Amino acid sequence: MKHVIGKSQHRFTKGKSCLTNLIAFYDKVTCSVYVGRAMDTVYLDFSKAFDMVSHSLLLEKLMRYGLDKWSMWWVGNWLTGRTQRVVVNSSFFNWQPVTSGVPQETILGPMLFNIFISDLDDGIKCTLMKFVDDAKLSGEVDTLEGRSTLQEELDRLEERANKNLMKFNKDKCKILHLGKHIPGVQCLSGHT
Repeated sequence: MKHVIGKSQHRFTKGKSCLTNLIAFYDKVTCSVYVGRAMDTVYLDFSKAFDMVSHSLLLEKLMRYGLDKWSMWWVGNWLTGRTQRVVVNSSFFNWQPVTSGVPQETILGPMLFNIFISDLDDGIKCTLMKFVDDAKLSGEVDTLEGRSTLQEELDRLEERANKNLMKFNKDKCKILHLGKHIPGVQCLSGHT
């Protein structure tokens, strides 16, 4: 299987951590601000990230990335066959099949999550950095073109997340502006 986890992911990947994420972000942003550019950084958080990974979409991606048939069967078998039910005040609901989610308490779960969201990076012009289920999208906003590009990339990330049957938590979306005052971008579908 070819390398599929993008350079933007800084957790559950060898040599990448919270510290490498912060250093790379600091380096990029401070270099731009130092030369007088204004930067907006949009902080994003996937809602119920590990629970929302669609098994069928994940298996499609693994196949596309070149995972061999035997490994595909093994991962599919590991993910499927789980059931769950709800219990409320001693009332038991029927068992239902689990069709999404990867177990977080395993080594394989976070790796599969990283693979599942790795295509968010494809063609992104701005700086994207991910740390597990959190992401930062940064861009220079001195010009109308720069602000438009950052907004387009934010819209593209939301579209890709929706395509993956995932959502960003709009309540946790924040924008950090560094540099001279310039009106920033909108945080996910009109939320500032």
